[in-house]
Amino acid sequence: MTSAHFDQLETRDPEQREIALFNMLPSVIQRAKELAPGWARHLADVDPREVTDRAALAKLPILRKSSLSTLQAEQLPFGGFATADPSAMARIFMSPGPIFEPEGFGADWWRSARALYAAGFRKGDIVHNTFSYHLTPGAWIMDAGARALGCTVIPAGPGNTEQQLEFIARLKPTAYVGVPDYLKILLDKAKEAGRNITSFQRAVVSGGALYPSLRQEYRERGIAVYQVYATADVGVIAYESSALEGMIVDEGVIVEIVQPGTGDPLPPGEVGEVVVTSFNRDYPMIRLATGDLSAVMEGISPCGRTNMRIKGWLGRADQTTKVKGMFVHPQQVVAVGKRYPELGRVRLVVTRSGEQDVMTLLAEAPTQDSALAARIAETLQEVTKLRGNVELKPFGSLPNDGKIIADERTYG
Repeated sequence: MTSAHFDQLETRDPEQREIALFNMLPSVIQRAKELAPGWARHLADVDPREVTDRAALAKLPILRKSSLSTLQAEQLPFGGFATADPSAMARIFMSPGPIFEPEGFGADWWRSARALYAAGFRKGDIVHNTFSYHLTPGAWIMDAGARALGCTVIPAGPGNTEQQLEFIARLKPTAYVGVPDYLKILLDKAKEAGRNITSFQRAVVSGGALYPSLRQEYRERGIAVYQVYATADVGVIAYESSALEGMIVDEGVIVEIVQPGTGDPLPPGEVGEVVVTSFNRDYPMIRLATGDLSAVMEGISPCGRTNMRIKGWLGRADQTTKVKGMFVHPQQVVAVGKRYPELGRVRLVVTRSGEQDVMTLLAEAPTQDSALAARIAETLQEVTKLRGNVELKPFGSLPNDGKIIADERTYG
């Protein structure tokens, strides 16, 4: 009988998992500092022996994914963040940016087998992989995990739809991996052409939004679809299981949800930026800020997996905007709010009036005190060097969506 779980790691007591991860982390940081000059610079003031819990991890500096392109340009190809020479890697990829990513030697280097297993992929499945095999690593991430499970992989890539339909009709693959909407294109084109491609039973999708209506359409066509959250620099971060209640964090990473712009951890339920620490020996990532928004879900999944759950992708965290020719950053807005402990959520709204940019800081406050609003306005100008209005709002009135700056200007 096939196990419901990939291995025993998935059902560990959460406290035991936490102990195990943070027992390993100091040596990962030490190794990164010794072998990767980029990490040696970035973590120069960090004593790895002290990073033994989440509170200590939260004190480490953030490495922004958006800064990797610049850092790599200064020290090709990996910015000094790989622990081995490029010639010692199995493959080198280039994602838009450009950002270079390595793949080391070894089976399932990206750790995708666990996510595929949770979606029902098993030995004997024929997997139709429509992610691109050209330069970027998406297809290779899924390819490696499927083969590690004993699946047979069809390296289809995107496009050439007519040729793919013939392939599918003849070989009858049982599983699909790719972006969410390309599967619908294949199914609809097959119906138009009178081809039978009803062999698909399950699918794992990534790289785009899976809308509930599209998931339901696939379900009506007999295909169970699951999402996986992965990045080229980390590999798999989280994945869906049969419970379909949030995304379960992978066993090979530590995930934090932090306030955009500050890196401060947020409590469960609060929307913030996804920050990931991985244990990859070739290309470790220590507090990599992905730029994606999500939130921690309380409790454990009904499927029996006990790791942290997140709500999935909820938008982008990088909200830096230009007002009157000057950049305003989320961390500046957060800094204004921190000057006043009595405030709740804050949000800077940028609009246009009379052909001029207008900043309005919305702040949750216990009272509608005009004197408090005036003091906050002075602080806003001090921090951003720009004048802005302040509107005090009742607690709970600002949405919990992780947005610190809302640019509502329209350009016709």
